[in-house]
Amino acid sequence: MGAGHNHHGHSHGHGHSHAAGANRRRLKWTLALAAAYMVTEFVGGFLANSLALLADAGHMLSDVGALALALFAMWMAQKPATPRRTFGWLRTEILAALFNAATLIAISLVIFVEAYERFRAPEPVAGMTVMLIAAGGLAVNVAGLFVLHGGKDESLNIRGAWLHMLTDALGSVGAILGGLAVWWFGWTWADPAVSVAISLLVLYSSWHLLRESVNVLLEGTPGHIDLVAVRGAMMEVEGVEEVHDLHVWTITSGMEAMSGHVVVGDRVERRASGEILADLHCMLHDRFGLHHLTIQIEPRGFEEHACATLAAAEHEAKAAR
Repeated sequence: MGAGHNHHGHSHGHGHSHAAGANRRRLKWTLALAAAYMVTEFVGGFLANSLALLADAGHMLSDVGALALALFAMWMAQKPATPRRTFGWLRTEILAALFNAATLIAISLVIFVEAYERFRAPEPVAGMTVMLIAAGGLAVNVAGLFVLHGGKDESLNIRGAWLHMLTDALGSVGAILGGLAVWWFGWTWADPAVSVAISLLVLYSSWHLLRESVNVLLEGTPGHIDLVAVRGAMMEVEGVEEVHDLHVWTITSGMEAMSGHVVVGDRVERRASGEILADLHCMLHDRFGLHHLTIQIEPRGFEEHACATLAAAEHEAKAAR
């Protein structure tokens, strides 16, 4: 049973690196697409005097930053663990996701302020130019979404990049509609209105990313794991009397760790603690997908006994002095 567990751990590690390689390729392709189009949108927005296009280009800039940061984080995460950094640099990915969310929020706020100025003093906008450039932007975003789609459920980092592309695609749709409204009806207010709508979308998506990243950094229990259910399942294992100090947390996307103390009864003489440990490992792996486990097996009355002995020893030592 123990050997089986080791095999699980090994295959999981291999799967993790394979997925990381695929995700790196996805990011590189999307980064190349986004960088190329961002320049076009900035120039176009400047020439057409369109805030919606500039907002979209600003968002595209954050996309490029997000993708570059995500790639850097993946490269850092590959670095081996050291005695000083026992988990290596795996958390860099979460820091990158957090930084992404923060920059998205900042960009949204800048666009809000600029849009307010435009509402007060509308400016002429070259609607047709806006439509054409935004349509090109939409095509690039859809391509990026398609490339990143496969990795978005495995990695918070990839999901951050995917969200950037999604809100950007919606932003391009908005810019097209805004350009159409200006060109067809002469509604100059449509341009800042669209930029506000884009910013609201960006705020919404980045808030979720921010919340998840912070949860990981605060060592919160992962959303898909029910701690009560984990405790209940552990209690069902034969020989287990009590479970305490139970923690499940995320090291990086797709890598959860668990630690806990398990009290075993007197019946354990008939059932070796090694067997109980093997059963716990297999059950936690199969039912909850938990691989990185640290379980402390304790005999009944272990804590009180340990602390009492320690206190007595300290007292004797003081008396001897």
